[in-house]
Amino acid sequence: MKYENQANVFKALCDPNRLLIIEILQSGEKCACKLLEDLNISQSTLSHHMKILCEAGFVDSNRQGKWMHYTIHRDGFENAKKILDELELISI
Repeated sequence: MKYENQANVFKALCDPNRLLIIEILQSGEKCACKLLEDLNISQSTLSHHMKILCEAGFVDSNRQGKWMHYTIHRDGFENAKKILDELELISI
């Protein structure tokens, strides 16, 4: 289970659209409608990317009316750093 969770963290970071989403969210909370404009992708594709980012702990979501709003969840990035640090120690 530990390695599956670790793999999900890095799976979330291995897609250009998800990296762009993270970059966009660095400036603050965004509505899914704004992300759709910036990314020029379908709503179902955005939902897929956001599900992966949320499950990996990089993004938080909350519903406001009919739209989801997303924000960066800093703990997810700290977790990714911790995983990398652990992997570095294993290889030494």
